[in-house]
Amino acid sequence: MSVRPAAVAGLFYPGEARELAAFVAAFLHDATARLPAALPVPEAVIVPHAGYIYSGPTAGFAYAAAALKGAMISRVVLLGPAHRLAFYGMALSGYDAFATPLGDVRLDTGAIQQLLTLPGVHVNDAAHAQEHSLEVQLPFLQTVLGDFSLVPVCIGSVPPDAVARVIESLWGDKNTLFVISSDLSHYHSYDEARALDRLSIDTILAMRDELNHEQACGATGINALLSVSGRHGLTAKLLDYRNSGDTAGDRDRVVGYASIAFYGQEKSS
Repeated sequence: MSVRPAAVAGLFYPGEARELAAFVAAFLHDATARLPAALPVPEAVIVPHAGYIYSGPTAGFAYAAAALKGAMISRVVLLGPAHRLAFYGMALSGYDAFATPLGDVRLDTGAIQQLLTLPGVHVNDAAHAQEHSLEVQLPFLQTVLGDFSLVPVCIGSVPPDAVARVIESLWGDKNTLFVISSDLSHYHSYDEARALDRLSIDTILAMRDELNHEQACGATGINALLSVSGRHGLTAKLLDYRNSGDTAGDRDRVVGYASIAFYGQEKSS
Protein backbone atom coordinates (compact mmCIF):
# COMPACT_ATOMS: atom_id res chain seq x y z
CA MET A 1 0.00 0.00 0.00
CA SER A 2 1.34 3.43 -0.94
CA VAL A 3 1.05 6.04 1.80
CA ARG A 4 1.62 9.80 1.66
CA PRO A 5 3.76 10.56 4.72
CA ALA A 6 2.81 13.36 7.06
CA ALA A 7 4.54 16.53 5.87
CA VAL A 8 3.80 19.04 8.65
CA ALA A 9 3.71 16.85 11.78
CA GLY A 10 5.96 18.51 14.33
CA LEU A 11 5.45 21.85 12.60
CA PHE A 12 1.75 22.67 12.39
CA TYR A 13 0.77 20.13 15.04
CA PRO A 14 2.57 17.77 17.45
CA GLY A 15 4.54 15.02 15.76
CA GLU A 16 4.18 12.50 18.59
CA ALA A 17 0.93 10.57 18.74
CA ARG A 18 0.21 10.91 22.45
CA GLU A 19 0.82 14.65 22.52
CA LEU A 20 -1.21 15.12 19.33
CA ALA A 21 -4.13 13.14 20.73
CA ALA A 22 -4.07 15.24 23.89
CA PHE A 23 -4.05 18.49 21.89
CA VAL A 24 -7.02 17.45 19.77
CA ALA A 25 -8.96 16.10 22.76
CA ALA A 26 -8.51 19.38 24.62
CA PHE A 27 -9.75 21.45 21.67
CA LEU A 28 -12.78 19.18 21.25
CA HIS A 29 -13.57 19.19 24.97
CA ASP A 30 -13.50 22.98 25.19
CA ALA A 31 -15.62 23.38 22.07
CA THR A 32 -18.18 20.76 23.07
CA ALA A 33 -18.75 22.55 26.37
CA ARG A 34 -19.63 25.74 24.49
CA LEU A 35 -21.80 24.35 21.69
CA PRO A 36 -25.60 24.62 21.98
CA ALA A 37 -27.10 21.44 23.42
CA ALA A 38 -29.64 20.99 20.61
CA LEU A 39 -27.27 21.60 17.71
CA PRO A 40 -28.25 19.54 14.63
CA VAL A 41 -25.89 17.42 12.58
CA PRO A 42 -23.94 19.30 9.85
CA GLU A 43 -23.78 18.29 6.21
CA ALA A 44 -20.63 20.36 5.66
CA VAL A 45 -18.21 22.54 7.61
CA ILE A 46 -15.70 25.30 6.94
CA VAL A 47 -12.60 24.90 9.13
CA PRO A 48 -9.32 26.85 9.47
CA HIS A 49 -5.94 25.29 8.72
CA ALA A 50 -3.19 27.16 10.57
CA GLY A 51 -0.89 25.71 13.19
CA TYR A 52 -2.88 24.19 16.03
CA ILE A 53 -1.73 26.73 18.61
CA TYR A 54 -3.32 29.42 16.43
CA SER A 55 -6.45 27.89 14.88
CA GLY A 56 -6.94 24.65 16.80
CA PRO A 57 -9.43 26.13 19.30
CA THR A 58 -11.67 27.32 16.46
CA ALA A 59 -11.30 24.12 14.43
CA GLY A 60 -12.43 22.20 17.48
CA PHE A 61 -15.91 23.67 17.15
CA ALA A 62 -16.51 22.33 13.65
CA TYR A 63 -15.27 18.89 14.60
CA ALA A 64 -17.19 18.79 17.87
CA ALA A 65 -20.29 19.51 15.79
CA ALA A 66 -19.33 16.82 13.28
CA ALA A 67 -18.86 14.37 16.14
CA LEU A 68 -22.64 14.54 16.65
CA LYS A 69 -22.91 12.65 13.37
CA GLY A 70 -20.26 10.25 14.64
CA ALA A 71 -20.56 6.74 13.29
CA MET A 72 -22.89 7.92 10.51
CA ILE A 73 -19.91 9.36 8.61
CA SER A 74 -17.98 6.85 6.57
CA ARG A 75 -16.46 9.26 4.01
CA VAL A 76 -15.01 12.77 4.15
CA VAL A 77 -14.62 14.92 1.05
CA LEU A 78 -11.88 17.36 2.05
CA LEU A 79 -11.15 20.40 -0.12
CA GLY A 80 -8.43 22.96 0.55
CA PRO A 81 -6.37 25.53 -1.34
CA ALA A 82 -2.89 24.86 -2.69
CA HIS A 83 -0.15 26.81 -0.89
CA ARG A 84 3.04 25.12 -2.10
CA LEU A 85 2.54 24.47 -5.81
CA ALA A 86 0.91 26.55 -8.53
CA PHE A 87 -1.22 24.54 -10.94
CA TYR A 88 -4.48 24.68 -12.85
CA GLY A 89 -7.45 22.61 -11.78
CA MET A 90 -7.98 20.29 -8.83
CA ALA A 91 -5.39 17.78 -7.68
CA LEU A 92 -6.38 14.33 -6.44
CA SER A 93 -3.92 11.79 -5.07
CA GLY A 94 -2.66 8.49 -6.40
CA TYR A 95 -1.76 7.24 -2.92
CA ASP A 96 -3.79 4.59 -1.13
CA ALA A 97 -3.68 6.41 2.21
CA PHE A 98 -2.52 9.57 3.99
CA ALA A 99 -0.51 9.19 7.20
CA THR A 100 -0.57 11.19 10.44
CA PRO A 101 0.99 10.31 13.80
CA LEU A 102 -2.42 8.85 14.72
CA GLY A 103 -2.30 6.32 11.86
CA ASP A 104 -3.23 6.01 8.20
CA VAL A 105 -6.40 7.35 6.55
CA ARG A 106 -7.41 5.29 3.53
CA LEU A 107 -8.47 7.05 0.35
CA ASP A 108 -11.76 6.36 -1.40
CA THR A 109 -10.27 5.23 -4.70
CA GLY A 110 -13.69 4.63 -6.25
CA ALA A 111 -14.79 8.21 -5.63
CA ILE A 112 -11.44 9.48 -6.89
CA GLN A 113 -11.88 7.57 -10.14
CA GLN A 114 -15.36 9.06 -10.45
CA LEU A 115 -14.04 12.60 -9.99
CA LEU A 116 -11.31 12.08 -12.58
CA THR A 117 -14.02 12.09 -15.26
CA LEU A 118 -14.80 15.76 -14.48
CA PRO A 119 -13.14 18.73 -16.21
CA GLY A 120 -10.08 20.15 -14.49
CA VAL A 121 -9.58 17.17 -12.17
CA HIS A 122 -6.34 15.19 -12.29
CA VAL A 123 -3.94 13.21 -10.13
CA ASN A 124 -1.08 15.39 -8.93
CA ASP A 125 0.73 14.09 -5.86
CA ALA A 126 3.28 16.89 -6.06
CA ALA A 127 0.49 19.27 -5.07
CA HIS A 128 -0.22 17.16 -1.98
CA ALA A 129 3.37 16.47 -0.96
CA GLN A 130 3.91 19.51 1.30
CA GLU A 131 0.35 20.83 1.50
CA HIS A 132 -0.86 21.60 5.03
CA SER A 133 -4.43 22.78 4.37
CA LEU A 134 -5.68 19.20 4.07
CA GLU A 135 -3.26 17.40 6.37
CA VAL A 136 -3.99 19.45 9.49
CA GLN A 137 -7.65 18.38 9.36
CA LEU A 138 -6.88 14.67 9.51
CA PRO A 139 -6.04 14.24 13.23
CA PHE A 140 -9.33 15.93 14.15
CA LEU A 141 -11.22 13.67 11.76
CA GLN A 142 -9.43 10.57 13.02
CA THR A 143 -10.35 11.48 16.57
CA VAL A 144 -14.06 12.19 16.06
CA LEU A 145 -14.82 9.65 13.32
CA GLY A 146 -12.45 6.75 13.81
CA ASP A 147 -12.55 4.72 10.59
CA PHE A 148 -13.50 6.62 7.43
CA SER A 149 -12.36 7.00 3.86
CA LEU A 150 -10.99 10.24 2.44
CA VAL A 151 -11.34 12.12 -0.82
CA PRO A 152 -8.60 14.79 -0.70
CA VAL A 153 -8.99 17.62 -3.23
CA CYS A 154 -6.26 20.25 -3.45
CA ILE A 155 -7.63 23.29 -5.27
CA GLY A 156 -5.40 25.21 -7.65
CA SER A 157 -6.34 27.92 -10.11
CA VAL A 158 -9.86 26.97 -11.17
CA PRO A 159 -13.33 28.58 -11.32
CA PRO A 160 -15.63 27.92 -8.36
CA ASP A 161 -18.24 26.32 -10.63
CA ALA A 162 -15.75 23.56 -11.53
CA VAL A 163 -15.22 22.86 -7.83
CA ALA A 164 -18.99 22.94 -7.33
CA ARG A 165 -19.31 20.15 -9.90
CA VAL A 166 -16.91 18.05 -7.85
CA ILE A 167 -18.93 18.63 -4.68
CA GLU A 168 -22.23 18.05 -6.46
CA SER A 169 -21.03 14.76 -7.95
CA LEU A 170 -20.57 13.30 -4.46
CA TRP A 171 -23.54 15.05 -2.86
CA GLY A 172 -26.57 13.29 -1.42
CA ASP A 173 -24.86 10.52 0.56
CA LYS A 174 -25.93 10.88 4.20
CA ASN A 175 -22.70 9.16 5.23
CA THR A 176 -20.48 11.82 3.62
CA LEU A 177 -19.20 14.95 5.35
CA PHE A 178 -17.85 17.82 3.24
CA VAL A 179 -14.99 19.80 4.80
CA ILE A 180 -13.76 23.06 3.29
CA SER A 181 -10.39 24.15 4.64
CA SER A 182 -9.80 27.91 4.74
CA ASP A 183 -8.48 30.72 6.89
CA LEU A 184 -9.97 34.21 6.63
CA SER A 185 -8.10 37.54 6.36
CA HIS A 186 -4.32 37.63 6.56
CA TYR A 187 -1.92 40.09 8.24
CA HIS A 188 -4.16 42.98 9.18
CA SER A 189 -4.23 44.60 12.59
CA TYR A 190 -6.46 42.93 15.18
CA ASP A 191 -9.36 45.38 14.96
CA GLU A 192 -9.18 45.68 11.18
CA ALA A 193 -9.17 41.90 10.83
CA ARG A 194 -12.23 41.53 13.03
CA ALA A 195 -14.14 44.06 10.92
CA LEU A 196 -13.05 42.47 7.62
CA ASP A 197 -13.80 38.95 8.82
CA ARG A 198 -17.22 39.97 10.09
CA LEU A 199 -18.12 41.06 6.56
CA SER A 200 -16.81 37.77 5.14
CA ILE A 201 -18.71 35.71 7.71
CA ASP A 202 -21.90 37.69 7.01
CA THR A 203 -21.45 36.92 3.31
CA ILE A 204 -21.18 33.21 4.05
CA LEU A 205 -24.13 33.18 6.45
CA ALA A 206 -26.21 34.94 3.79
CA MET A 207 -25.24 32.10 1.38
CA ARG A 208 -23.71 34.52 -1.12
CA ASP A 209 -20.90 32.92 -3.14
CA GLU A 210 -18.98 36.21 -3.48
CA LEU A 211 -15.80 35.81 -1.43
CA ASN A 212 -12.43 36.77 -2.88
CA HIS A 213 -8.99 35.50 -1.92
CA GLU A 214 -8.21 38.59 0.13
CA GLN A 215 -11.09 37.59 2.38
CA ALA A 216 -10.28 33.88 2.54
CA CYS A 217 -7.42 31.83 1.10
CA GLY A 218 -9.92 29.03 0.45
CA ALA A 219 -12.45 31.35 -1.20
CA THR A 220 -12.82 29.12 -4.28
CA GLY A 221 -13.85 26.11 -2.20
CA ILE A 222 -16.09 28.20 0.04
CA ASN A 223 -17.87 29.77 -2.94
CA ALA A 224 -18.34 26.33 -4.49
CA LEU A 225 -19.84 24.97 -1.27
CA LEU A 226 -22.12 27.99 -0.97
CA SER A 227 -23.37 27.46 -4.51
CA VAL A 228 -24.13 23.78 -3.95
CA SER A 229 -25.55 24.32 -0.46
CA GLY A 230 -27.86 27.02 -1.74
CA ARG A 231 -29.25 24.71 -4.41
CA HIS A 232 -29.93 22.07 -1.78
CA GLY A 233 -31.57 24.41 0.70
CA LEU A 234 -28.90 24.37 3.40
CA THR A 235 -28.36 27.15 5.91
CA ALA A 236 -25.09 28.22 7.55
CA LYS A 237 -24.35 28.79 11.23
CA LEU A 238 -21.26 30.38 12.77
CA LEU A 239 -19.85 28.12 15.48
CA ASP A 240 -16.75 30.11 16.42
CA TYR A 241 -14.64 33.03 15.28
CA ARG A 242 -11.32 34.32 16.54
CA ASN A 243 -7.97 35.31 15.13
CA SER A 244 -4.34 34.61 15.96
CA GLY A 245 -4.32 37.64 18.25
CA ASP A 246 -6.80 35.80 20.46
CA THR A 247 -4.78 32.60 20.62
CA ALA A 248 -0.99 32.57 20.26
CA GLY A 249 0.11 35.59 18.24
CA ASP A 250 0.54 39.34 18.62
CA ARG A 251 -2.18 41.73 17.49
CA ASP A 252 -0.23 43.69 14.89
CA ARG A 253 -0.59 41.23 11.98
CA VAL A 254 -3.20 38.54 12.56
CA VAL A 255 -4.92 35.77 10.62
CA GLY A 256 -8.65 35.16 10.99
CA TYR A 257 -10.29 31.80 11.67
CA ALA A 258 -13.91 30.65 11.62
CA SER A 259 -15.76 27.38 12.02
CA ILE A 260 -19.04 27.43 10.12
CA ALA A 261 -21.48 24.53 9.80
CA PHE A 262 -24.10 23.90 7.11
CA TYR A 263 -27.40 22.28 7.94
CA GLY A 264 -30.31 20.90 5.97
CA GLN A 265 -33.49 22.90 6.32
CA GLU A 266 -35.37 19.93 7.68
CA LYS A 267 -32.81 19.64 10.49
CA SER A 268 -32.50 23.28 11.45
CA SER A 269 -36.14 24.16 12.08
